[in-house]
Amino acid sequence: MKKIISLIITLFVFSATFSQDFSLNKDKGFKEPVTWTTHVEKINDTEYYLVFKAKIKDKWHLYSQYNVEGASLPLEFSSEQADSLFTIKGKALESKTHKAYSETWKKEETFFSKEGTLKQKIKLLKNDVTKVRMSLFGQVCKEACILVSGDFDFDLTKAIEVTKMNTESAQISSSKKSNIVKPKEKKDRGLLTLFLLSFFAGFAALLTPCVFPMIPMTVSFFTKQSKSKAQGIRNAIIYGLSIIVLYVLLGSVVVWAFGADSLNILAANPWFNIAFFLLLLIFAISFLGAFEIILPSSWANKMDSKADKGGVIGIIFMALALAVVSFSCTGPIVGTALVAAATKGGIAPIISMFGFSLAIALPFALFAAFPGWLNSLPKSGGWLNTVKVVLGFLELGLAFKFLSNADLVWDTHWLEREMFIAIWIAIFGTMAFYLFGKIKLPHDSPLTHISVGRLLLGILTLTFVIYLIPGLWGAPLKLISGFPPPMHYSESPYGIGFSKREGGILQEKLPEGAVYGPHDIASFEDYDQGLAYAKKVGKPILLDFTGKACVNCRKMEEQVWSDPKILQILKNDIVLISLYVDLVKPLPKEEQYISETTGKKIRTYGNKWSDFQMKKYKANAQPYYVLINHNEENLNLYTSYNPDIDKYYNWLKEGIGNFKK
Repeated sequence: MKKIISLIITLFVFSATFSQDFSLNKDKGFKEPVTWTTHVEKINDTEYYLVFKAKIKDKWHLYSQYNVEGASLPLEFSSEQADSLFTIKGKALESKTHKAYSETWKKEETFFSKEGTLKQKIKLLKNDVTKVRMSLFGQVCKEACILVSGDFDFDLTKAIEVTKMNTESAQISSSKKSNIVKPKEKKDRGLLTLFLLSFFAGFAALLTPCVFPMIPMTVSFFTKQSKSKAQGIRNAIIYGLSIIVLYVLLGSVVVWAFGADSLNILAANPWFNIAFFLLLLIFAISFLGAFEIILPSSWANKMDSKADKGGVIGIIFMALALAVVSFSCTGPIVGTALVAAATKGGIAPIISMFGFSLAIALPFALFAAFPGWLNSLPKSGGWLNTVKVVLGFLELGLAFKFLSNADLVWDTHWLEREMFIAIWIAIFGTMAFYLFGKIKLPHDSPLTHISVGRLLLGILTLTFVIYLIPGLWGAPLKLISGFPPPMHYSESPYGIGFSKREGGILQEKLPEGAVYGPHDIASFEDYDQGLAYAKKVGKPILLDFTGKACVNCRKMEEQVWSDPKILQILKNDIVLISLYVDLVKPLPKEEQYISETTGKKIRTYGNKWSDFQMKKYKANAQPYYVLINHNEENLNLYTSYNPDIDKYYNWLKEGIGNFKK
């Protein structure tokens, strides 16, 4: 049951990504993981290479200028003297880089390991220039990440002629072609998962009443057109490949239209979540039988007329006709998969459509090539509509996750935890009654009995509903952890009929300005108030950069912070300051300002804390944890999403230990 629910959730929902960006500092006990040496190479009287050599500590990665967008920060070169004393000619040449798949960003990253050399070409604008200054900015990561930056002065009078440079330097110009790919299993893991989930979605679409009955029709078409078995197999292969190409082209259009990563920033946007909620709601109602989402009939007629011409062109149009005619069933699934994949970024929409189309194409191609297999197929009937209706219930349940995200960001408390769980109980309870034959929908066939498979699915659904019911009284529901609103976003955080100050719950007096956070941890949502209280009680500070719609933040709170040894520290040994970067509450007019980091107007408290995080810690994603002392100095290296309880515990103890020294 756990695997099934996890599969459903993962198929349609890709969590907001999180960051591990950290600024370079010289706090107690911390050593820089990268050191630089520089020199100058002379190309001619006006052109030079400014050469940067990096020595990188073991297991740390320094990210290339060409690192993928939306992941760790790439290296950048700049200069205040540019366009006055010299011009910067393109990007720097790089020595050998490496590639590896990042579980944090779900992308393949490009980086230097152990050492790296970069050669930035410049062209002088004046003849008397003898010294220039160049700045670099980038990021190195291990288990955490550090921001690196610096200004470097170059004496052009000490430049070395390019012809005298060794072979290593001469080879740098071709380094972009010499990238080494790290272990393949890590690189492909994220996209492989997406492919498999999309394949299952395609299989579900295959078992709908718009698609499944077309298999024998397609076989009949190829049987009449093919003069021999060999020709039939060839035509079937062309037909299957045509289906795949059509859907992959659709995925390519999404990548082209939205870019590789442009939808990532929308993950916590309430309007985007509401739009996705409405989209899924329409799809669900369509699947339940209220109406059909169909393309103009003229399109199908044109495709059919082209298909009758025969030959390869006819086969291709036959595949296109399948896509058009079956759109009322496949459209909602394709739409959901595409939007979810687009939020993941990169080539995910293409991979998603490849997996989806492969699941549909394989049966059509195989049955077209081997018509005798048709005898093993189950007959079309009411069970096809049952599949469609079940998909409708699932889409309806998933829709409310996106509405919940918007509610959390706006903090309206319209869809609190109990209401969300109640809605799911109603949806999946109704689905169980439907599977048991107690409810009939518009397109259902008369039901004299239910099959064993339908009975077992009904029992599974009813079991899930019973599991959800204790959640109304405060059960944690770890099976769906991170999906419903958090425990503290609830009408009754301590169960029905209980509150913090009555009903038998231990009474505590909160510090002035604090609120009850996750697991009743006293938490400040204002930095200055929390800092003042920490000085008063003599405890270190845990800065928790978080978000209302941050799934990984909820997972940390529900799975790591709930551990007794972690919870004891958070309640007794530190002062927690939780800064929500997606709060939409407006700042007073007199406190609004223009960000020095982004140049944008800071209008809300969420903007303020996000800008504070970027300005002070050079990071902009959540969760992001910083332990600091009363002088606002870091006590140890920062950390981010880390579900390993022991590592998180050791990180807390290390920081607290440094505070006491």
